[in-house]
Amino acid sequence: MALITDIPENHRLSSQALIEFVNRLEQLQLEVNSFVLLQDGKATAQFWRPPYRRDTPQLLFSLSKSFTAIAVGIASDEGFLNLDDPVISFFPDQCPDVISPNLAKMTVHHLLSMNAGHHDNIYDQVAKEQDWVTAYLALDVEHEPGTHYRYSTHSTYMLSAIIKQATGQDMMDYLMPRLFEPLGIQHPVWETCPLGITAGGMGLSMTTEDIAKFGLMLANRGVYEGKRVVSERFLELATTEQSDNRAGAVRIDSAQGYGYQFHICRRGCYRGDGGFGQLCFVAPKENIVIAATSSFKSMQPLQTLLDLIYAYIIDRLDSGVSYNPQTHAELQHRLAHLRSRVPAPQPVPVRLPLVHASRYLMDDNPRGLRTVSFYLKEAQQLELVMTYADEPDHVLPFDYSGPMHTQDVFHKDLALHRQEVVTYAVWQNENTLQLTLFYIETPYVVTYMMTFLDGGGMDLEFHINVSMNIAGYRVRGRLAN
Repeated sequence: MALITDIPENHRLSSQALIEFVNRLEQLQLEVNSFVLLQDGKATAQFWRPPYRRDTPQLLFSLSKSFTAIAVGIASDEGFLNLDDPVISFFPDQCPDVISPNLAKMTVHHLLSMNAGHHDNIYDQVAKEQDWVTAYLALDVEHEPGTHYRYSTHSTYMLSAIIKQATGQDMMDYLMPRLFEPLGIQHPVWETCPLGITAGGMGLSMTTEDIAKFGLMLANRGVYEGKRVVSERFLELATTEQSDNRAGAVRIDSAQGYGYQFHICRRGCYRGDGGFGQLCFVAPKENIVIAATSSFKSMQPLQTLLDLIYAYIIDRLDSGVSYNPQTHAELQHRLAHLRSRVPAPQPVPVRLPLVHASRYLMDDNPRGLRTVSFYLKEAQQLELVMTYADEPDHVLPFDYSGPMHTQDVFHKDLALHRQEVVTYAVWQNENTLQLTLFYIETPYVVTYMMTFLDGGGMDLEFHINVSMNIAGYRVRGRLAN
């Protein structure tokens, strides 16, 4: 079911305040790709910057954690587990031979509140193994659980593994009739660990409207369209401080305490968030929910976005605002004409390198790219074929006159997946071709800059706008035919 829309003035907010909010997003060049503002359960402002679309699922990264927390809450409500259950009680066959006192004390509550007792970031130590549960339980637990905050994606994964043990169902299957279907979230996709268990702490994809529906359920204290999804008792625990995250914090809304997979924010607000600026923000007192997806290079711009939300939305609420049709029309125009920074079409130079049916053998490079081939399809269209050592071939169409939509295999959070990509091709000059790929189910924007050299060589530069583990590189190729 689609969200109900309304004008912001019916909810104490002027269209002018939202115009100023959008203007600041643009001035600061905050790469917010989609945005939904709910006031009293109704959408009063929303946008999707092309090529991103309303119907396209978005990878949530660590915002996935908040959904796992609700899964634990539901399982607790249904009596499958208790928050004070020891973690080791669920995995008798995967525990180490010697169980330390701190590991024995670790409970579901400690996993939820990110104070399981590990001193350092354990991500790499667990992720490199096939069996994440066994790897996690084998780690040293340096601190007594409950005494040391350490943000840990694999602590959230352990909650997913516990739900599977406690309910007999994988967490995705468990949540479909209990969370996703009641909220009208039709096609959620969640990546898994190497053994096929839902990843929990990462890897969930859904639309921005779906994120907003989740936030609306939270704002309604666990109820969505009259049906209770999770108990108010659990939500109270989840959205109040359970762990002190203030030590070393540099962003004000990440130094207000941590709940159960939710960050506590200023003035009674809270949020779930994910890498590169994915956001579900709830202001209970104001009955406001904000869902956003972004392509931030770090998490500092997320704090900037939160600052703008406080300044131009929450602080501008006033029961005396009046509706001005002209101002509201201007707001709608601004929202409808926001655009991502996509390459503008350029005239194709008259003199170009011979690219039709040409194949280049690439030198060694970090991605294992072996060959690059070009084929002219029509006057304005080009097909690129890239072969790799250990990936499927990439066959990508381009059109010099505008974007093309296709499918490609590229990274999400944990693995390669076939997904939608929007491609752009621009000749910078007679020798340099820029190919830009928006993987619109993620924040990733890839640029290939290809410079054709005298004598049959080609320099290729690979750049990605944001990534946790994919690095840019430059490689030379030589014409093979």
